[in-house]
Amino acid sequence: MQLYIRNMVCHRCKMAVEAILRELGLHPISIQLGEAVLEEKALSAELLKQLSDRLQAIRFELIDDKRSKLIEQIKTYAIELVHYSDERPTKKFSELLSAHLHHDYSYLSKLFSEVEGMTIEQFVINQRIEKVKELLIYDESSLSDIAFRLGYSSTAHLSNQFKKYTGMTPSAFKQKGIQARQSLDKAGIPK
Repeated sequence: MQLYIRNMVCHRCKMAVEAILRELGLHPISIQLGEAVLEEKALSAELLKQLSDRLQAIRFELIDDKRSKLIEQIKTYAIELVHYSDERPTKKFSELLSAHLHHDYSYLSKLFSEVEGMTIEQFVINQRIEKVKELLIYDESSLSDIAFRLGYSSTAHLSNQFKKYTGMTPSAFKQKGIQARQSLDKAGIPK
């Protein structure tokens, strides 16, 4: 059985979900950001309710409709690529996403915009900006290294986009520090 879970955005999230599944006597085969595959073919309504309640207690949510599942898969894939992939992107995100989810990008884009009130591109940019913030705070990479790693065409492009989305330059942000970061599941989502 495959479960889709909203708000799983880090590797600690995977460990928390796995712990809950095991505590409930379930047998996870694999756990990825946004989803868990179980040995069980189905769950009773009572067990599903217990699982849902336990997940909600730590701010996760079971997703049961197809549109919501697809939106969560889009977000999860963007977060994985931006925050957890060590490879520099060689293709456009739209091509990668389309291939990953086996859907036409125009369909995914329209669905995402309708539900989230922003484009997929804006969501990805917001994720990239959050990654830039993280790397600036750690102070282990130069701005040109960060630009290259995240697939920006130049340091100037990164700086311009950073200022457009945050209202400050990367160096001003660096001076301001960590209080300006957002959690990944909320990055760029309209309030």
